[in-house]
Amino acid sequence: MDTRQLIEDTATKIFSDHCDKALLDRSERGEFADGLWQQITANGFHQIGDAASGTTAADTFAFLKVCGRFAVPLPMGEMLLGHSWGMGQLAPCQGLMSIGRQHGDGVTQVPWGRRAARVFAVQRESSTVTVTDAPACVEEDTNMAGEARDRVAFGGQSQQIVLRDDPFAQMALARTNVMAGTLQAVLDLGLQFAAEREQFGRSISKFQAIQHSLAVVAAEVAAAQRAADAGVDALGTDRFVAEAAASKARVGEAVGIVAEQVHQVHGAMGFTHEHRLHHFTRRLWAWRDEWGNEAYWQRILGANLVSMGADKVWSYIATRG
Repeated sequence: MDTRQLIEDTATKIFSDHCDKALLDRSERGEFADGLWQQITANGFHQIGDAASGTTAADTFAFLKVCGRFAVPLPMGEMLLGHSWGMGQLAPCQGLMSIGRQHGDGVTQVPWGRRAARVFAVQRESSTVTVTDAPACVEEDTNMAGEARDRVAFGGQSQQIVLRDDPFAQMALARTNVMAGTLQAVLDLGLQFAAEREQFGRSISKFQAIQHSLAVVAAEVAAAQRAADAGVDALGTDRFVAEAAASKARVGEAVGIVAEQVHQVHGAMGFTHEHRLHHFTRRLWAWRDEWGNEAYWQRILGANLVSMGADKVWSYIATRG
């Protein structure tokens, strides 16, 4: 068994045991998932991507897909990218790390900023990141899914680091891979519900309209998985921003289609708080707007293609694989 498969299998087992609807409900009420966090750190998942652990950046994003399948209520993308960004440039941080968008003298939209020991502040189209240790939480806030998205002030120990790959695009790609995992979970819920729900004496999965809806969903999920993988494949190359842009835009487009179709398959049941579907779809709707929505990344992709010149666009498209 290779390292990535081991990571995915172990994470799946842990999240299956610990990340249930009750945990997500408590997280949305502002309770940090300490027990789950302890399981993650005990298994070294917070250090995936560190060369010393024998893992790669691609392993990081594969792990984030697993996190998405269970709607893990912790800032794992922020933690893993923060760990990667700090290697060789910053002193090790023993606590939770998170990432937000720099705004004035602080950082906004910081997942669990109230608990973070280190926060990275990112700006659009800039390779420079401001890092602050022991930040002060100025305002606790949430996104539309009830996830912590706080505003923090720069602490007394702030410094700047410069990254090769655009940090804003890296965070977009992290969200993209989490979304790809969550889309798979939504498809699975739709298939399970259609197989179990009966109308007129037979499973609704036998109805052509339901089959058509789920076929559309399956196609969108497959496209989203490939789009997310394409962004990861471009890490460390000159194509990275363009590929990350295409990935985030395509997966964001899939979110709208998949959520609508699967909610229709579930009918009224899918809108109840008691059912798990809303934990996934509300997060998808929130995440598609975080770190740039489809319109933003489509503009970035278009600008990248225009800058190549007409004679190079086709060769770029033809060699994407």
